[in-house]
Amino acid sequence: MADEHRDTLPDDLDVTAYVGPYVFPNITRRRIPGAMYLLVALMCLGGWVATDNPGLLAVAAVLAAISAYHFATAWDVRVDETEALLVATRTVGFPVGHSSAQLAWRGVRSRPAWRILLYSADEPPTMRGLVELDAIDGHVMGEYTEPNPEDWSQYGIGV
Repeated sequence: MADEHRDTLPDDLDVTAYVGPYVFPNITRRRIPGAMYLLVALMCLGGWVATDNPGLLAVAAVLAAISAYHFATAWDVRVDETEALLVATRTVGFPVGHSSAQLAWRGVRSRPAWRILLYSADEPPTMRGLVELDAIDGHVMGEYTEPNPEDWSQYGIGV
């Protein structure tokens, strides 16, 4: 069992082996499988021309459509998580302590958007906010702030 195959993360996704600031992989990488699907679609199209097999034509059409979708959804993420956190901090209007950024996708074309959860800098946090901003042009799509309803007294905080 010493030569047993094990799944591993690609080097650019393995955060445990990286020292320094983490750079989120750009989703323009979707163009790579898109190009591969297109290449196979062209080979199927060539096979259809050579053999007149309608199945090859159908597969070529499906693969070309999948390839087109990959290219249509390969947005260039221009706003990284650090810039998204800065924009969100300016948007909520209170000094920010802990925060978290998550990249999400919206719509059929999977347009990337940052969702930032922020807590105020006081201990325990008295305010919290949620900001969603476009990861391509950086405009704020929505924001919500409220007094923090969480009760931290059971942990000895804020007593």
